[in-house]
Amino acid sequence: MSPKYYYLIVVCDIFCVPKVKISLDPPATGGFNVLLRSKLLYKQKGEHTMFGTIFNTLTIVVGSVIGSIFKKGIKHEYHNILMQAMGLVAIVLGIEAVVHHLPSSKYPVLFIVNLAIGGLIGQKLNLEVRFNNLVNKFSKSNLAEGLSTAILLFCIGSLSILGPIEAALKKDYTYLLANGILDGITSIVLASTFGIGIAIAGIVLFIWQGSIYLITTLLEGAINHSLLNELSIVGGILILASGLNILEIKKFKTLNLIPSLLVSPLLFLIIQLF
Repeated sequence: MSPKYYYLIVVCDIFCVPKVKISLDPPATGGFNVLLRSKLLYKQKGEHTMFGTIFNTLTIVVGSVIGSIFKKGIKHEYHNILMQAMGLVAIVLGIEAVVHHLPSSKYPVLFIVNLAIGGLIGQKLNLEVRFNNLVNKFSKSNLAEGLSTAILLFCIGSLSILGPIEAALKKDYTYLLANGILDGITSIVLASTFGIGIAIAGIVLFIWQGSIYLITTLLEGAINHSLLNELSIVGGILILASGLNILEIKKFKTLNLIPSLLVSPLLFLIIQLF
């Protein structure tokens, strides 16, 4: 007796490539049904994967290679207009993050304290100058400015912060896949101006998102949504500052403000204790 359904299952477990399941109904039903069961949204107890982060990293590297090729044929005025476009995009993304998360904050002024304390720490450590000096040892161009901008855009956005958390807690890679596509396009634009060195930001992003993913996995069940909200507010402000830098409206030492993201969890913990 013929079985009711015939199945063809193709599975590739390397980096959790989506699982494809094709179901063929018998001729009597006249049906031919193709079911795509993606492991990107498939939750199996005890299964953990960093597929989203790996995808995000690869899009940055590939985008940087493509952008560096285009650099040879893009005129200076085209560089300018592309950077103006990216500056505007960064400003809009920064404002959107702040506007979206600030109203739901339980501590509306906490981000001010975070930025103030974090800025003082960053200035004391002189992170901006140290970073520029380090990059300039390997490049005679203005790669330092482009790389710092790329790191902020790739790592500090809401998608880049919430994405690994969603992946670790829910095995949902929607945020990371969307972020990967956006970062790929952004890396093409940045690399067309600053060169292949923008690919270094992909390594930084992998470490950043990977750390968030691993910490979330270890602390699963203890992650506070309010803390994520505060991080997104501070991150939005840093992205806004980066956009103003790109448009040369105002030069901010954005890297000196990075410690604000580390201050947020500490202050939030103190508030929760008291």
